[in-house]
Formats: sequence, structure tokens, C-alpha cells
Amino acid sequence: MLDIDFINETDWEAGGELEARIRRALNTGLELEEVSNPAELTVSFVSPEQIRQLNAEYRDTDRETDVLSFPVYASIGEILEIEAGVPVLLGDIIINPYRAREQAEEYGQSFEDEVEYLSIHSLMHLLGYDHMQEDEKRVMRDHEKSVLAALGEDPDR
Repeated sequence: MLDIDFINETDWEAGGELEARIRRALNTGLELEEVSNPAELTVSFVSPEQIRQLNAEYRDTDRETDVLSFPVYASIGEILEIEAGVPVLLGDIIINPYRAREQAEEYGQSFEDEVEYLSIHSLMHLLGYDHMQEDEKRVMRDHEKSVLAALGEDPDR
């Protein structure tokens, strides 16, 4: 069971339907990754200025981005070693809905599809996956595709 705290720090309305879709995607991802402990995370929607500031402060990259992840654990292995039944704080997902809207148009998909994908992508980071090296990128992308396929979505979108 996943407990998500949604925080909206923008003038943009997230809405219950989008939150339900994010919740379903993240729960599916945790199930596929065999995280059976109760889990907690935060999903925040922030402005382009806020995400740029966070990106500069925490990643030394002074530019706007679409999503940031702030994991508590370094790997899925650490998470899976936690005693059964003990709640696991996974971290924070920070989404820039304005950039997500631009990317949705750019990729020819719905805004909801893009936010769903960004949520899955960010969850993979919270679970310790990364895409800095080509082999890591392939592994992470395979995990993302598995979640999309389990949701009945096109994994190659």
C-alpha cells in the first residue's frame, strides 16, 4: 500500500483524476519491483522557477527540468532488505507541470500520459535506478516499459 502526499505549489490544478492515475502507476511500479512494505512518498507540482532553483541547488544544473527525484535509499536492494511490514519512506518526486505540458505536445501524447510517465520515471530513481551510463539507461527503461505495459499503456511511447 502506497501513501502519497500530493502538494501543489502552482496555480495549475492537478485534479483527482490525474492524482488517481499517478497513484495507480506508482503502485503498479512498486508491485512489479516487489516492494511489499507499506511505502510513502511525496509528489509535488512546482513552477518552472522552483524546479530550476532546486535543480541548481541540488544538482548544480542551473536550468529548468521536467521532473526531479529525491530518493532516501541508494538501491532497490536496500529497500527490499527492510523488515516486512515496516513502512518505507521512498522520497520525493517534484514535477514541473508546465514543462510536462510542453513535452506532451512535443511527443504527441496527452498531458496525463506525460505526467504518468514522469511519475514512473521518477519512481525508478527513488528505487535506485539511474540513466547516467548506457547500460543503466537500458535497465531503467526496461523497468519503466514493464510498468507501462502492466498499466495497459504503450511501453514504447
